[in-house]
Amino acid sequence: MIKNNQSILNFIHVLLDALVIAAAYSLSFYIIIGYRMGDAGTPGALPAEIYFRALYVIIPLYLILYGVFRLYTPKRIQSRRREFANICKANITGLMVITFVLYAGRNLQNAGPYLRNFSTRMIVAFFGLNIIIETIFRNILRMTLYKARSKGFNQKHLLLIGYSEAALGFIKRNKENPEWGYKIHGILSDSLEKGSTQAGVEVLGDLSDLRNILEQNDFDEIIVTLPLEKYMYLEPVVNICEKSGVHTMFIPDYHNIIPTTPYTEDLEGLPVVHIRHVPLTNPLNAALKRLIDIIGALFAIVIFSPIMLVTVILIKLTSKGPVIFHQERVGLHNKPFKMYKFRSMYVQTPEEEAARWTVKGDPRVTPVGRFIRRFNIDEMPQFVNVLKGDMSLVGPRPERPQFVEKFKEEIPRYMIKHQVRPGITGWAQVNGLRGDTSIRRRIEFDLYYIENWTLGLDIKILFQTLFKGFKNAY
Repeated sequence: MIKNNQSILNFIHVLLDALVIAAAYSLSFYIIIGYRMGDAGTPGALPAEIYFRALYVIIPLYLILYGVFRLYTPKRIQSRRREFANICKANITGLMVITFVLYAGRNLQNAGPYLRNFSTRMIVAFFGLNIIIETIFRNILRMTLYKARSKGFNQKHLLLIGYSEAALGFIKRNKENPEWGYKIHGILSDSLEKGSTQAGVEVLGDLSDLRNILEQNDFDEIIVTLPLEKYMYLEPVVNICEKSGVHTMFIPDYHNIIPTTPYTEDLEGLPVVHIRHVPLTNPLNAALKRLIDIIGALFAIVIFSPIMLVTVILIKLTSKGPVIFHQERVGLHNKPFKMYKFRSMYVQTPEEEAARWTVKGDPRVTPVGRFIRRFNIDEMPQFVNVLKGDMSLVGPRPERPQFVEKFKEEIPRYMIKHQVRPGITGWAQVNGLRGDTSIRRRIEFDLYYIENWTLGLDIKILFQTLFKGFKNAY
């Protein structure tokens, strides 16, 4: 089992980090002040020995900071983006500590002259290089581990307790991501027959067999995936798991109610879970996003104005009707607004227009319309909607009122998308969920965006839209 080797793997990881820190520091030294080595006549120059003695303090300091900022969290569960953010935080803190020591210790009797002449330019260079080299190293390590796990190495051996939608969801995601390195040995369930298989995983017994199975096996982790109606067994199950000494996790079966990143509060030791945490309800986040929207929309209108001018001319020359098409959509706080697009279809009656949405090969689309839809040019007038405040550059795509009325009754949590401004592009759209695709799946992506919004995620979506366009655009 992996836990028998985990301490060795962790030690190797820490040792490699120490080597990376030393390499970044050495490279910074040779780039900034390496030419001074041995040149005792250069005013203010310190011997190389003094600089490299500092590594006795810098390496332990940075390794401690890496631990504080969770850089030794298993890569199975830490995303690249979060790991990079934590690398930056650790290095910024390290830079602040070193700078404080250099300036605060200048008057020390023994160390003062050395600290006064210590190159701050080299420390700044080390700050930048260490972030770059550490990020490259950790991504190489991540890809190496992913490949090893995909081939059956470095596996974590798991037991699922309880058969539910939570269990099925975990099994499905585990199959889709072999690089996680999770090997599910079986399920314990009171509602399934022993020896049967569910989603390719064998049923080892029922809950009463838990103690014996833990004694007879050496699992790395236990995941409690009890169905909601079996939660009366949660406390005894957790007690047995903790007595076994095996690390235990809990995946709630009410994930359709509680979001992926719930917001919790501590009321004097009493945990309170808010049903949904929407970062954009924070006034500072909302103001920052609105500022980016205004700047981005103005910039886009200027940059894309030649393309829009050509589009206007082509639409006018090739089909009868207005150049700009507007349609009522539902936006922030369920308020309707008129959304603008370049007309890409032949003119229709309101009844024909409301009857359905566009499908692949739709005969209503003009030849020019097919081209501008393919490259998302038809969406460009929505930059005006962004300036007006009806829309954002990034957010869930707005829908027509008749479809909103239909979907809110059929799809759980559909109306949550209206807690933020709709967008020209969105997380669902860059992942291929556009047009005649699953509304349920689209809402899953919209909810992920709403609950996990960051400025970095917006930038990522904008870049994916710019360089890849919308998938399934027609």
